[in-house]
Amino acid sequence: MEKVIFKNSRNLSLVGNLQTSQSKSIIILSHALANDKSERGKLDAVANKLNESGFNTLAFDFSGCGESDDDTLTIGKEVEDLKSAINFVKSKGFENIALFGHSTGALVSLYAYNPEIKTIVLWSPVTNKVRYRWEDKLSKEQLEELTEKGYFTRTRKNAIREIYHIDKQMLTDRDSVNQKELLKEISCPVLIIQGTKDTSIPIEDSKNALKQLSKESQLEIVENADHDFTEHVNKLVELSNEWFLKHLER
Repeated sequence: MEKVIFKNSRNLSLVGNLQTSQSKSIIILSHALANDKSERGKLDAVANKLNESGFNTLAFDFSGCGESDDDTLTIGKEVEDLKSAINFVKSKGFENIALFGHSTGALVSLYAYNPEIKTIVLWSPVTNKVRYRWEDKLSKEQLEELTEKGYFTRTRKNAIREIYHIDKQMLTDRDSVNQKELLKEISCPVLIIQGTKDTSIPIEDSKNALKQLSKESQLEIVENADHDFTEHVNKLVELSNEWFLKHLER
């Protein structure tokens, strides 16, 4: 594994882990909100398995996340970051590009799609708007910080980065997703994996999304799995690997 650093469109440094093989195909992994390229080992497991199967992989930190340069978090910035990652792997000579995304990283993968993308795997994907009552989601201190600074702070213990600043725009971004508009240009095969105990994303969103995707696309529902697939990572790694073996040339 090689640690790589590349610039985004805002001239910030993004840090990633590149695993190489003899293949011309590469899978770019996008992590969940206020997380990092490892996701406490989950995305490491995905990348390692895919690399064992002969694929190149790039897992990277969005700006303001993990080891990348500081920034506040918005969907728009993360989409730009992923597009920069796509340009980076193309500059390295990789020709067949696929995407993998978890949760918000799945939404970002869909927004960053272009016709060159061969296939996509999404775990617990955000594909539609949800009208949250943010006063129920955020603490009094976070709401005050949001009003005063335009962002609120989320912390993660024992992670690559412990402090994340989530921009007010992220809340607007999350509330304004239009599933029909989001998916209308996606023509490649897409695998969606979601758990029956996901309390963050309505499973109906994924069922409706499947109806709007290509006929080759598929929805895998994992019984008793939560949004983070805490007890089901190995199963999801296998499902993801099988999908890429079927839909991406090595």
